[in-house]
Amino acid sequence: MSQTITETQVETDKIPATLILKNPVQTTPDEYKYSNLLPHFSQDTYPPLTPFSHSDPGLRALDHPDPRTFLRNATSVVELTPRLGTEVHGVNLATLDSDGRDQLALEVARRGLVVFRDQHEFIDRGPEFYKQWGSHFGRLHIHPTSGHPEGFPEIHLVYRDANSTFNFEISDSITSTVWHTDVSYELQPPGLTTFFLLSQPETGGDTLFTSQVSTLKKLSAPFVAFLRTLSAVHSGVEQANFSRSGKRGGIVRREPVENIHPVVRKHPVTGEEALYVNRQFTRRIVGLKKEESENILKFLYDHIDKSGDNQARLKWQPGTVAVWDNRVTAHSAIVDYGDSKERRHGARITPQAERPIPALEGLKLD
Repeated sequence: MSQTITETQVETDKIPATLILKNPVQTTPDEYKYSNLLPHFSQDTYPPLTPFSHSDPGLRALDHPDPRTFLRNATSVVELTPRLGTEVHGVNLATLDSDGRDQLALEVARRGLVVFRDQHEFIDRGPEFYKQWGSHFGRLHIHPTSGHPEGFPEIHLVYRDANSTFNFEISDSITSTVWHTDVSYELQPPGLTTFFLLSQPETGGDTLFTSQVSTLKKLSAPFVAFLRTLSAVHSGVEQANFSRSGKRGGIVRREPVENIHPVVRKHPVTGEEALYVNRQFTRRIVGLKKEESENILKFLYDHIDKSGDNQARLKWQPGTVAVWDNRVTAHSAIVDYGDSKERRHGARITPQAERPIPALEGLKLD
């Protein structure tokens, strides 16, 4: 999915901040099935996140005699592209037991993205179930600036309709496509992430994904060896300032942070190496001159943008649930539906994972 603080969409500067804050969503409870999941902007504040120990559930699935058992009853399992993405029909995520969820984590780590169709039962189980589901995969992240269903800050929402928008958006660019990995500025960014749409335009609003494993493999061995020696600053400051300006709900619940991550990280389950920079949150390479950092990052961003042979495009259908691994993919929302004035309402369940593991053993990150 293309840019964002998680998903990014094109801004309409025509919407005044007062409207966004005082009259956020033009609907009444009895006219929309998912009105209980509309964006709410509480005034609650939170202390800084603290480190925690994370063990990926996919590690348990490695010892399973058949770690794809959870797909046994699927009616269709189709690879979207050779390098990224699988689409599954006939598996009910809502009924997966703990073992099945472990296997799912391993499959997503290996394929980067797994798309499940016809998941109406999963979506309709509601926010308490979403929390229970996500907690299996890690500590649930509470977004510092986004809207959430009232009483459920762990559920990150993206929302846009004819009158309102609550996304991190840009208006002075020729494109809304901005590749990112969600909240990569956290010390322990997300691993397995679940996202679905509660309402969507008739056409448009797709999401692009790219394999950061494949983008890395396209580069020459000497250059990859150099990239392994580098670390980069990821920052949430710009996102927070965007909200402080009165947009996106105007709320900052936790002070923004900057953290240093390896430019090339290693997945704790598969051992695969992946490029770990993104245009939205990566700010500079540590230890390099300004021009050196800017030129390397620009090259890498352009490589990510243009590598269509590493990308997959998800066309949403009602009942679709996408599960991806933020450690080895990037995504960007596509905001091409604005003229239709239709609602696009999505919910993300975002468990945090380990602090990114450098591909180069011993790389200093402090």
